[in-house]
Amino acid sequence: MTSRELHDWIVFNTEAGHSPNTLLERLLEAGWSETLALDALESALHIRAAELGVVTVPEPDLVSSPTSVTVGGKQIDVLLSICSPRLVVFRKFLSDEECDAVIEAARPRLAVSTVIDNDSGANAVHEGRVSEGMFFARCESRLVRSIEERIAELVRWPLDHGETIQVLRYGIGGKYDPHYDYFEPTLPGSVEPIRVAGNRVGTFIMVLQAPIRGGSTLFPDVGVEVFAQRGNAVFFSYARPAVSTKTRHGGAPVVEGEKWIATKWLREKPFNV
Repeated sequence: MTSRELHDWIVFNTEAGHSPNTLLERLLEAGWSETLALDALESALHIRAAELGVVTVPEPDLVSSPTSVTVGGKQIDVLLSICSPRLVVFRKFLSDEECDAVIEAARPRLAVSTVIDNDSGANAVHEGRVSEGMFFARCESRLVRSIEERIAELVRWPLDHGETIQVLRYGIGGKYDPHYDYFEPTLPGSVEPIRVAGNRVGTFIMVLQAPIRGGSTLFPDVGVEVFAQRGNAVFFSYARPAVSTKTRHGGAPVVEGEKWIATKWLREKPFNV
């Protein structure tokens, strides 16, 4: 069965009333590995939902393969779109003036970055994450509100279904080792974050200042390297907390200069702050 035939088979049987679990069982019985079967199901259903205009996870409207999209009166170029992992790169999502303003608003509030401890759920410093960061309050200024609204419109996801924007500064040697952004449901430290607003389902990274060398966003499982370019944005989504989403990523060490980024993580449910 070709990939096109498999896609058509999944769509036909889903629209005939068969549940994804039933189709998964049939694929497993036919000798498919669970990882490949889940990946095929997710890809086919995601594409079909987009064709029907149904948004089940954050997703830009790229069905017609546009070279640019207009959001809030601003034209944003589409540089790259990959289905698996679901990854899109946008050019000049932010203007130079917006980048400068975000950096200046964030600079006085920077502190050492932390990660969520897998066992306790508490914030903890980790050697794999070397940076300084801060969080804005939701829509705390006209600038922050404008950016939040632009993201929400672009990926067609409610503004309040996301964490507040975090700004990060990476100096020379600054990095973030490869990791997944979703919370692993089996870990004790994930219980509280998931309870608050459901799991993370998407990530939107904006480059505020590009380093001279290094600092790329890496997706090692698929061999993709997205170079940091000022004003550009990297979006990726993950419909379920699973390695088959291929969204393991990291920030390569900065070799020369500084890298500043702003990140918004998107959630399943309203994130009340």
